[in-house]
Amino acid sequence: MALTNVKRILFRAPPSTRHIIGKALQASIGPKPQKPAPFPYKEKDYTMLRSLFDKTTSRFDENSKLIVLEGPVGIGKTAVGHQLADLLDMHFMPDVSMDTYYINDYGYDMRKLDPQLPVNCRSFDEKNFLENPEHFNAASFQIIKYKLRYAHYIDAIAHLLNTGEGVIIERSPYSDFAFIEAMHKCKYVSKAAREMYYTLYKHVMPDLLHPHLVIYLDAPVPRLLDLVKERKLPHEVNSKAMNTKFLETMDSELKYKFLRDISKKSEVLVYDWSEGGDAEIIVEDLERLDIDNYDENDPKIEDWTYSREQYWADVRMKYTNCKEDLISNFNVPLVDAPELLIPGEEAEVFTHAWFKAEGNTHADGYDPKYHSFTELLFKTKAKKGWSPVS
Repeated sequence: MALTNVKRILFRAPPSTRHIIGKALQASIGPKPQKPAPFPYKEKDYTMLRSLFDKTTSRFDENSKLIVLEGPVGIGKTAVGHQLADLLDMHFMPDVSMDTYYINDYGYDMRKLDPQLPVNCRSFDEKNFLENPEHFNAASFQIIKYKLRYAHYIDAIAHLLNTGEGVIIERSPYSDFAFIEAMHKCKYVSKAAREMYYTLYKHVMPDLLHPHLVIYLDAPVPRLLDLVKERKLPHEVNSKAMNTKFLETMDSELKYKFLRDISKKSEVLVYDWSEGGDAEIIVEDLERLDIDNYDENDPKIEDWTYSREQYWADVRMKYTNCKEDLISNFNVPLVDAPELLIPGEEAEVFTHAWFKAEGNTHADGYDPKYHSFTELLFKTKAKKGWSPVS
């Protein structure tokens, strides 16, 4: 298994340098120093007052890193992510699916509304795309998926800053463009829709922190097609989308655009994963990486270098409290691509059906069908969170 480190630094470091440490190596060194309990960021805001007593860096250790796991479709990223998280004692976040969009907080699946909706307002998820990639809704599907990945990545940053626990996240908004490029190359989406996607991309990406590290699992396209056959999932095996042209375009965009650009801001490790591999080998390479020994002005560390504790608090407040504000950057009028527009009368039917659906008739946490009168009486505010359809 070959290892290529894009723009790698030398594997030599002074004794004081901290490296990522696997559980096995940590066991030989001894227990880690005690640190504060994780802050419940999903339920509470991190306020200025709390920042005076709850210091962000007090939870950080060698493994307080944000790692993105990337690679082509079907390479096995999810399985590797779980293995790495276990070996490194980190938190793993699998890639998002459209279930996040369609299944509400009370478990109701909005895809059940399809029979009462106009054709162009009906659900469209990963399985639909694989079966019918030229569908009118393919472009809006990918933009929604991009928005979900963006929100998911914000959660990853918030988790790291509030718990000190390292995060391994499968896919990121930084690589999402490879999908729209492959869809455009195969004529699944129009040129106008592609341009609208990049309008959003340029508008929303500056607010994110780059990952410390990207792990890329690689395999040639013929091998990916073989893996599809080995999985024997009908919607993949018979897919019109999973073809050589689509996969080759994604492969090219990920390797020669995404990895080239991200290597300016993050450390990159690339592995040949054609026949799978051993996650422990990746851990050994991570333990050799000198991620913390950069000059403070080095582009690869500037997103994670702050000279004062209050600056860390400011960043933590941004990603803990302001998720809705960050995602509001997507509120850009997309009027130049017909497939991204819904006629007013159809939008009215859709809106009426959506907000009359089970679990959507009240603000989160206030539905009397699911909450007792006592709960509602003493509730002071809606549940903290973000709605994908907001």
